[in-house]
Amino acid sequence: MSVSSKVLALEHALHTANTWIRDVAEEFDTEDREFAYRVLRAWLHTLRDRLGVEVSAHFAAQLPDLVRGVFYAGWNPSEVPAMYDAEGYRARFARDAGISVHDVGKAAPATTTAVLRHLPPAQIDKVLNQLPEEIRALLRPVSKTVP
Repeated sequence: MSVSSKVLALEHALHTANTWIRDVAEEFDTEDREFAYRVLRAWLHTLRDRLGVEVSAHFAAQLPDLVRGVFYAGWNPSEVPAMYDAEGYRARFARDAGISVHDVGKAAPATTTAVLRHLPPAQIDKVLNQLPEEIRALLRPVSKTVP
């Protein structure tokens, strides 16, 4: 791979990561990309740490390069799965995203909705089905129906 093709690959990876962040921001109707990044990172990390190593690795393999890097950042595979319940999930997500615990009920499903723009629903379902129902319920996207 030539230097120019490596640079193009890096530019593509950056564009893809920015698209994911933009899509999260759109779910919140905000231009605050730092907020969107924090929420996406919290979504990825709380999911990652509640899953086993094998499931996490399979999920991460489907992520684009830079998003996969965010997913793995700070990961300690010897400490997973972390066995937190829905309340522990809310607390961790809120802390990592820098939001109120009360806002997790909107942030988690909105982020799932944004992620579903990029990954097949069957893949998301497969990974979410590894979680306890009480956590899965927090992550389910709210269906948007037209009246």
